[in-house]
Amino acid sequence: MSSAQPTTKIVLIMTDTQGANVVGCYGHPEMLTPRLDRLAAEGVRFDRAYTASPVCTPARAALFTGTYPHTAGAWANHLPLGANVRTIGQRLQDHGFHTAYVGKWHLDGTDYFGSGRCPPGWDPHYWYDMRCYLEELTPEQRLRSRTELATREGVHKYGVAEDDTYAHRCSDRAIDFLAGHGDEPFLLVVSYDEPHGPFTCPPPYSDMFVDFDYDPGPAAADTLDGKPAHQKEWASALGLFPVSDPEALADPARRTIRRPMYFGCNSFVDAEIGRVVDAIDRFAPDALVVYTSDHGDQLTAHRLAGKGPVMYDETARIPFIVRWPGHTPTGAVCPHPVSHIDVAPTMLTAAGRDVPPFLEGDSILDTLADPNRRPHDAVFVEFNRFEVDHDSMGGFQSVRCASDGRHKLVINLHYTDELYDHQTDPHELVNLVDSPEHAAARDRLHDQLVGWMNRTRDPFRGPVWERRPWRGERRLGWRGSTRPRPDDGYERRVLLYKTGLPVDRWEYDNS
Repeated sequence: MSSAQPTTKIVLIMTDTQGANVVGCYGHPEMLTPRLDRLAAEGVRFDRAYTASPVCTPARAALFTGTYPHTAGAWANHLPLGANVRTIGQRLQDHGFHTAYVGKWHLDGTDYFGSGRCPPGWDPHYWYDMRCYLEELTPEQRLRSRTELATREGVHKYGVAEDDTYAHRCSDRAIDFLAGHGDEPFLLVVSYDEPHGPFTCPPPYSDMFVDFDYDPGPAAADTLDGKPAHQKEWASALGLFPVSDPEALADPARRTIRRPMYFGCNSFVDAEIGRVVDAIDRFAPDALVVYTSDHGDQLTAHRLAGKGPVMYDETARIPFIVRWPGHTPTGAVCPHPVSHIDVAPTMLTAAGRDVPPFLEGDSILDTLADPNRRPHDAVFVEFNRFEVDHDSMGGFQSVRCASDGRHKLVINLHYTDELYDHQTDPHELVNLVDSPEHAAARDRLHDQLVGWMNRTRDPFRGPVWERRPWRGERRLGWRGSTRPRPDDGYERRVLLYKTGLPVDRWEYDNS
């Protein structure tokens, strides 16, 4: 297998709120995702892939720019990308690729649905965000789509069919693009909202999981002892399982939940992805195909639901599958950690383009060819705020995380920190941050995390991230360093404040 010959055809398929724990090929065949399972059998499945942030807008900012949310500017929901931040669409369009984006965007800073206007870097003819979909509906249909059609009864009452759904209309546009442009250099993004709420899906999917009992596993019995205070507040607000009776939850029958529309929609979007993959096989069979999701859902693990300021695997670990005929092995599994931050650099490298020094991820092209090749020592995840226009999840909750695949360190700026050993505690039940036996692994990840924050110019960095209750050493000087923005090929080189001249390096010591 060789990655020497660049590709001119790239397809990125993504879903919303679909963790690795609800995809069949990740050890959950009961989830009924045969098309994604088949895609994994034809390519490489990454077992330890992580989102850059477990919330929609920031996750997408990293995925489509190759820079972390704190760099891209979109570090909370409903924040736009910075004016000087370029997407992978812009970068490849400027090199002759026909770039088309179909589906949920959530990066223009308006609202959940988007502005309906195509941003730079993408073909307006194929642009179809959720605002475009809603504008095809009457006001009555819009309201119904957000309320009654979230239920099995509503789906049957109004006779919802596949072509009524957002997912199906996105697939139609993607298939149309492939049929008309599959023989030219292109980047196609197909971004489904599903299985995110309202979970609308037609029969038989709306009926498939009516009697299905989902078991979140031993994490449902997590008392959250020794865990951060904000997790306990969140769990208390939800009231999912009684903390007073954790032993009862050792019995799977006592901890199961039923979410038939979510799981049905999860299988429905799998079928829609299958339609697009069939079109790829027909019109661009040699294309590089990447599939992932923005983040997962706690699904009552650790007595939490949805996503928010936690780094548990249910939310932060995402499915990630890559198929590239002639370049990736078939049915392979990569056990090493990778991140959404690597997607844009990998696409640029695969297309034969240079990766600008400003991008903060790395190309994992070598790992695609040899999944046993480790691409990173660690990957990083951040959380800052759920959304800027309201105070869900307690408002500002600054969290940073580093994972090397075995150990995961979580720094909760205002609360107790966390360390988990996935080898001995795969369900992340025991917080080892104060364990002397794990101090070396903790401190190693801590050094890497602080170094990453400094290297990427995290605006929230400061001595408090270094000076934790379990490690009092403070290394960041009072005056610190100046780190100018590097040249990414689009902006003029920045001028140094002290001289008014172009910078000649990317770090200046202010001490």
